[in-house]
Amino acid sequence: MSGDEYVQLLDRAFARMPKLSTEKTDFVIPPADSIVQGTKTILRNLTAIADRARRPAADIARYMSKEFAVPISVEDGRLMINGKFSAEDLNKKISKYFETYVICKECHKPDSHLESSSRGMFSFICEACGARYGIKNY
Repeated sequence: MSGDEYVQLLDRAFARMPKLSTEKTDFVIPPADSIVQGTKTILRNLTAIADRARRPAADIARYMSKEFAVPISVEDGRLMINGKFSAEDLNKKISKYFETYVICKECHKPDSHLESSSRGMFSFICEACGARYGIKNY
């Protein structure tokens, strides 16, 4: 087989392969739906964020409490934050939560869960690629 025949076979093989999409439009982090009432900020779509992350709302509330360093309570699927915070601040913290505790570092897919391992650590387990690594507890 000559070099030209080999190149033609490769071209034909690549032409028959399916085109892979590079867009990741199927997974979108929900934006924060918040309002400020007096000295409290209310995140109204906590349950939607928790459902999208496949994590308990209490875990996300605990993370937000640590990040903002303020007391937080959950009432009727809403997150009550003591202090005035903009939607932009909330979106940054929610995105950081998803990047750290939901989206796999190896395959960048959100199909994962956390298991408690040792003190102060979680075991991050990706259900898509099987990756396992330790991450700091919130």
